[in-house]
Amino acid sequence: MIDLKDLLKNPEKYKKNLIERNNPNLSVIDEVIFLKEKINSLISNQNDLRNFINKVSKSKPDEKTILDIRNKKEQLKKIEEEINSLEKELSEKVELIPNLKSEEIPLGKDESENVVIKKWGQIPSFDFDVKDHVELGKIYDLIDIERASKVAGSRFYYLKNEAVLLEIALINFVYELLVKEGFTAIIPPVFIKEEFYKGMGRLNSLQKEERYYLPKDDLYLVGSAEHTIGPYYADEILNEKDLPKRFIGFSTCFRREAGSYGKDIKGILRTHQFDKLEMFVFCLKEESENEHQFLLSIEEKIVQSLNLPYQVVFVCSGDLGFTDFKQYDIEVWIPSQGKYRETHSCSNTTDFQSRGIRARVRRKNGKIEFVHMLNATALAIGRTIVAILENYQRKDFIEIPEVLKKYLPFEKIAKKNK
Repeated sequence: MIDLKDLLKNPEKYKKNLIERNNPNLSVIDEVIFLKEKINSLISNQNDLRNFINKVSKSKPDEKTILDIRNKKEQLKKIEEEINSLEKELSEKVELIPNLKSEEIPLGKDESENVVIKKWGQIPSFDFDVKDHVELGKIYDLIDIERASKVAGSRFYYLKNEAVLLEIALINFVYELLVKEGFTAIIPPVFIKEEFYKGMGRLNSLQKEERYYLPKDDLYLVGSAEHTIGPYYADEILNEKDLPKRFIGFSTCFRREAGSYGKDIKGILRTHQFDKLEMFVFCLKEESENEHQFLLSIEEKIVQSLNLPYQVVFVCSGDLGFTDFKQYDIEVWIPSQGKYRETHSCSNTTDFQSRGIRARVRRKNGKIEFVHMLNATALAIGRTIVAILENYQRKDFIEIPEVLKKYLPFEKIAKKNK
């Protein structure tokens, strides 16, 4: 959540942030200010009424005064109800205001204006007709989209045979690598309470359509391990000496893909259910930039180890994530599409999320402040499998990245005898 006190002091800063993010909801800033001023005025009236009632009640009131007290109590009740209603409305408005962005962020209207800052690896060339992952999945009996559609509907898939073992190998590879780097291995819940989903900046009125909700349990399914690793220290105060704390988590993720109608209909690049490995960091504010660069370096190390050609992009203001102060993406080459596709994001959310879940740190001098929180994809497993199948395809088999071979009982994927 944004710092409401700061917004009330510096509303133009927040309006500028919305403009540069290409966010059309500029009026929300003035609406928040109006609601807060109205609430403050009602609180002042509330205090005046309470003081009057307390003062008069101490004396021996006559019938007229008793009647007056009753009227004042009725007024007080109506004011309290109005304040509660306005505070709820204020909270809903505040939830629509994104994090302040870094001044380093390149200005741009959408993802087409993200800035490529690095390219790595050689784009593969083939002496045969390149097949996409859907065709490869059929030929080598690795992916079954048709039967998944029959059972669960569109944007689902069955992973089969060597592809299943490939996923497990990727998980083992990442956990082994990151535990050596000092990360704590964790498998978080895939259910989350509304309070913490909102606190993480992932459940405002514009985001709810993207979420899967279980009304009987009053719980949501997460869209990333980030969503439940983040609240791990909710309502807690950490000690400065214990930071940074770094986690590597695995979870199945659930997204409606609202607004993605017509995008990536074919294949498994964009699905309602997928598995992901996520890095998450809690740190001091002066450490967060270094931690951000560290997370990006880990992402690059993982992709380089898999020997997949990629580019790093600095995400522009119009494509910047709602919770993000600063964001990088890694895009891996997909041969069948002849372009790079996003497989990793790497975000510094500063104190935006920690403010929402009340995760704080006690400094050596005793001062308490909000921690900074960062998240980064270690591997979006489905998309990584797509990239491996397509980049490592050969005329009559699929090779396996060298780094994964020690986790697998095979060194290549061959066609099945039917």
